Amino acid sequence: MKTDSQLQQDVSAELKWEPSVYAARIGVAAKNGVVTLAGQVDSYSEKWNAERAALRVTGVKALTTELKVHLTSLSKRTDADIAEAAENVLEWTSSLPAGAIKVMVESGWVTLTGAVDWQYQRQAATDSVRFLMGVTGVSDQISIKPSVTATAVKSDIEAALKRTSIADAKKISVAVDGSDVTLSGWVHSWDERATATNSAWGTPGVRNVIDEMTLSY
Repeated sequence: MKTDSQLQQDVSAELKWEPSVYAARIGVAAKNGVVTLAGQVDSYSEKWNAERAALRVTGVKALTTELKVHLTSLSKRTDADIAEAAENVLEWTSSLPAGAIKVMVESGWVTLTGAVDWQYQRQAATDSVRFLMGVTGVSDQISIKPSVTATAVKSDIEAALKRTSIADAKKISVAVDGSDVTLSGWVHSWDERATATNSAWGTPGVRNVIDEMTLSY
């Protein structure tokens, strides 16, 4: 198991390796496997990329972010301009039903609402607006329409887990309450954790996935 000092060094190195992040302005602290990022970034996309880079590092149990988005004068846009750009990009996103997503912008922070049939559609919506110029944050309040029974959801997720590259899918428990899915048990990496949650989200009728899985390095 890595010491906090080793973990801090590895996360710092990963940030320096990530070309979309200006690592010199980001401080890294580690305590008991929990990593904290602090500092200033020029865009929400840079913040998001820094967080993803930190989570790639083996040994990171949890991540807290104190990164502040400080837009340069060239990057600033009015809320009206951001809203218009977001509506346009959502309209041109082929995986989204026309008019399914509503946009609200306040001080550069984009809030998405509406309802779609699948998690991948909700992910496509947030991915579409995350990298727009002037955006300081994104709140995903898009819901997923239920369409199947809880028994079918549980069976589909368990089958999906067995098909994935997870080392021991039997260590992951699936509980279904209506259209809410809770995953618990053990995984060996953040990649396995993401694979498990993506398998749950990929099941028709799932509106919410609660991740109670524990990392076991």
